[in-house]
Amino acid sequence: MDTDDLLDRLSAGAAADPALLAALDRLLDLGEVPALVEAGLRLADVPGALLLGPARPLRVAIAATFTAEAVPPLLRVLLLRAGLAPDLYVCPFGQAETQLADPGSDLAAFRPDVTLLLLHDEALLPDDPDPATLGDALATRLAALRGAVDAFASRTHGSVLLHTVPLSRAEQRAVISYRDRAALGRLWRRLNCELLELGERPGPIHVVDLESLLTGHPGDLRDDRLHAFAGMAWSPGVELLYAREAATFCRAVAGLSRKVLVLDLDDTLWGGVVGDDGLTGIELGPLYPGNAYLELQRRARSLRRQGVLLAVSSKNEPEIVDRVFAEHPGMLLRTGDFVARAVGWQPKSDQLRRLADSLGLGLDSFVFADDSRFECEQVRQALPGVAVAHLRGDPAGHAAALLGPDHFAVLATTEVDRDRTGLYRARFDRERAAASFASAEDHLRSLRIRVTVGEADDYTVPRLVQLASRTNQFVMVKGAHAESETRAYARSPGHLLLGFEVADRFGADGVVGGVWISRRPGHWLIENFVMSCRVFARGVEHAVLQHVIDRALADGSSRLEARLVPTAANRPGAAFYPSTGFTPAAGDRLTLPLTPRPALLPAWIDLKERTRAS
Repeated sequence: MDTDDLLDRLSAGAAADPALLAALDRLLDLGEVPALVEAGLRLADVPGALLLGPARPLRVAIAATFTAEAVPPLLRVLLLRAGLAPDLYVCPFGQAETQLADPGSDLAAFRPDVTLLLLHDEALLPDDPDPATLGDALATRLAALRGAVDAFASRTHGSVLLHTVPLSRAEQRAVISYRDRAALGRLWRRLNCELLELGERPGPIHVVDLESLLTGHPGDLRDDRLHAFAGMAWSPGVELLYAREAATFCRAVAGLSRKVLVLDLDDTLWGGVVGDDGLTGIELGPLYPGNAYLELQRRARSLRRQGVLLAVSSKNEPEIVDRVFAEHPGMLLRTGDFVARAVGWQPKSDQLRRLADSLGLGLDSFVFADDSRFECEQVRQALPGVAVAHLRGDPAGHAAALLGPDHFAVLATTEVDRDRTGLYRARFDRERAAASFASAEDHLRSLRIRVTVGEADDYTVPRLVQLASRTNQFVMVKGAHAESETRAYARSPGHLLLGFEVADRFGADGVVGGVWISRRPGHWLIENFVMSCRVFARGVEHAVLQHVIDRALADGSSRLEARLVPTAANRPGAAFYPSTGFTPAAGDRLTLPLTPRPALLPAWIDLKERTRAS
């Protein structure tokens, strides 16, 4: 299918079609900005469901200090391909800061889930920069910008994305003294450092380091002709670079970050085929090409330490693979770095299905990395939900090819993320132990489960926000809970935000869920109840609901109400309320009388309360 064919089908509003999506992928791979912009413009009036089937809606606002007309259509294409149905609002030219600062602006009325603020150097520089006074001028300009952004961030329920601002070559060359150029560079980097500091603070503001990203970009920051003619501060290539980064951020906000990296072995983790070359014949060490494979292992290990689960999919004999991991002195990754392995002669798509079943995760959480074009295409065709990283060509480029698409980017990492591999290995230990008991209840009693419920604090709020965005099965109302809104919710006297932790004899799972409660006269309303699938089938949710019931009774409530919005994915959660005695009420509400007191606490759970830290 050529580009014109694809665009015609898109503008016709074709039904969801894997071939259409594959053609869109090819268009993205080519990176031809005019064709992608045209596709985005034609897609503006096509409902996302027609292209994708069910898709998650996302409201995105774009506010720029310069002409950036290509960014919205580029972003639309990228978001649709990521499984998001975007509703875009673009601030009128020249009104970015005004609309940010004004609580009655059209931007505020749009109520975006994500707000993108695009900045260029001329918006921050005085008209005729003087190195002697530039520091004060930049500080004043940045303070005004921060004031507008902070005012907006305090009101919005969504996330705000800023970026460091590249300094154009024209501005640098306009200063002829090397000493003054050094001063300009220092002051400009100080400004960008202050922008980056905004992204380190807890809250809805995040910052992408666009200046650093441009170091690997082959083109210029801006096209001088387009800048003079249309006020475009970025070249088309930079607009696409930014749109890709913004789409990645939107995926993270929507909880669509990938969770599992599945690695091939031969010619991926090491050079050569271990079955043919033997343990001592594979390439792995300090010299090329062995060092390129070590670099990929180093990057994979870094991902694991940040919460990405590593798994293996290999057509090999299990015994020889075990020997490589146990005995080869050059291996950085060892057996304990992986949560699961599929080693044998089945098709790779079957191996990935097996891994997904064992981990209890959807295939849309997976990234599959392999050097073989055949294996990559087989997985693409059989499992379109899996992201495929084809590690083609020179192994020196494999690590960059794996990391380039930024599949695993999240808004923040937590302690739970950093120990995720250990948590899954403990889960497998529990499952193996269960086989030795005559009944499920005997097994659960043997675990010595402890559930601790407490009011959310500064440490648990980020984890609860993460769970609410990434959990699909046990969630009563699917939707983003922005960190700023969640912190305000936790502090509000009319609300109660609970987090709960689980531990047993195999270890601690950390914070695995939360309950959002509105305290009403005479009753409490559970606005949302979220729990990780890692602790399913242990009775944890019953223990937590018992805690809520007892606190509601102590507060004088006569009943509980709960919101429930069923989806195709949240059947485990949707079945919970009816199983505990809730009955349907008006709209999306269910109700549970608290007289007589419901008794839901499982006998095998030790339930404790943690008081909120002052």
